[in-house]
Amino acid sequence: MALSEQIKEKALNIGFTLAGITTSEPPPHFPAFQNWLEMGRNASMEYLGDVRRADPHLVMEECKSIITLGARYPFPKPGVHNAQKGKIAAYAMVEDYHHILPQKLRQLCEFIERETGHSFPYRVYTDTGPLLERDLAQRAGLGWIGKNTCLINPEIGSSFFLCEILLGIELRPDSPFTTDRCGTCQRCIDACPTSCILPDRTIDAGRCISYLTIENKGEIPIELRPRMGDWTFGCDICQEVCPWNERVETPEECLFPPTPGIHPLDLVSELSLTAREFNQKYKTSPILRARRGGYLRNVSVVLGNQKDPASITPLEKASRDEDARIMVHARWALDQILRQ
Repeated sequence: MALSEQIKEKALNIGFTLAGITTSEPPPHFPAFQNWLEMGRNASMEYLGDVRRADPHLVMEECKSIITLGARYPFPKPGVHNAQKGKIAAYAMVEDYHHILPQKLRQLCEFIERETGHSFPYRVYTDTGPLLERDLAQRAGLGWIGKNTCLINPEIGSSFFLCEILLGIELRPDSPFTTDRCGTCQRCIDACPTSCILPDRTIDAGRCISYLTIENKGEIPIELRPRMGDWTFGCDICQEVCPWNERVETPEECLFPPTPGIHPLDLVSELSLTAREFNQKYKTSPILRARRGGYLRNVSVVLGNQKDPASITPLEKASRDEDARIMVHARWALDQILRQ
């Protein structure tokens, strides 16, 4: 068996769902990405402007091949969130993938070193390096980039994490995935409550609920707060309505254990979390990324959208919080409830 095939077989054996290999050439859609940046659609995510995304050799000069991998996470069918008092994106209901995938990637590199009989330079990433991950994954044959900008695989949909290994050895590349299987479907575009999915297959990040509740470090625009609905961290709407996710089953086993204590969410209780309590509760969860201030900002908005009078007292307390983001959004939420 050729080394390339051995590597992909090993990747599946250690828990990855998808594995492909591509060359170290520059990503083909970088000019479109650069144009997206120039239009300011990256909102406050200035780190996306890292010029090294233009060429993997700028990330690792010795790069000769790139292994791209997909690792599935449980993705509930639409409607499962209904029992919750607040919604969290499916990927954040399990342990933070940054705690798990790098170790698996290094394990695969160690296998390659044993098979080749020598060491070589390599770097591993899972959305932690300046790479156009979806572009590389499509070129490695893992799927196509859908209208909602997610990478979609025809067998498992889009509920998987992407990661890469830049290698200093040459491997036989896989054929790119060249078919667009979105066709005329516009379900994701029509379902997005903030209209952030644009006709050119890009996202206006500043309007995306996932951006607003995670990457955004400031206030959520007033006009977008009602459109957040019940989403307290991330958003799955465009994936929930995608036909390619409707037809796949959630895996019985995956690499990521569930995070305890977040399903279902009691938002009133969440609003009383101190910084220490928040850090302890979410220490292994992606939710930690929002930090207490950003997360309770989101919780306040959701409580305002739900307009439940039972949340008035905790919101009044939150309106005096020392974190300005919590204070401002709690006052907005109170106004939504009191004026109904």
